[in-house]
Amino acid sequence: MSSSQREHPRPRRPPSEPSSASSSRSLRHERASRFDPSAFGDGAPDRASGWCGASSTSRDNQAGGASKVDDDTKDYRKMYEQALLTNEKLKSRLEDSKKELCRIQAQLNKVTQKDSNMSEKSSVLEAEKKEKQNLEKKIWEMEDELKVRTDLKSENQRLKDENGALIRVISKLSK
Repeated sequence: MSSSQREHPRPRRPPSEPSSASSSRSLRHERASRFDPSAFGDGAPDRASGWCGASSTSRDNQAGGASKVDDDTKDYRKMYEQALLTNEKLKSRLEDSKKELCRIQAQLNKVTQKDSNMSEKSSVLEAEKKEKQNLEKKIWEMEDELKVRTDLKSENQRLKDENGALIRVISKLSK
């Protein structure tokens, strides 16, 4: 095929656009009608000769179109395979991310449990500190009472001794 008979490449659709058989047929028909003077039937001027410099037959266009379709199919197949590879890579990354998320959540739960245990321990420690302070206060009070008791016992013993001495004096005086 010479450069004057080549078709102009049609713009490619992005993969997200749906392609249907009817739209591809209409594109082939439009392409054939642009370059085939017999497609006009009403004796319209040859538009293809204005673009390409010479008219081509319908068979040439079909053969060129077939190779173009094969090229397009290969391109789409290549794009499809690349998309599949990309999807597989993304799926594996997603799985890795999910595993990482589970691992991080487990660590977070452990840390949260440790924090709750620490807060429980700290509250227990605070309670123990208060209890210790209360016990120390009671011990001081008891020590004070013990000192008072000891003083009272010594006072009581002194009074008993004095009372015994007074009884002896009274008994000597009464004789």
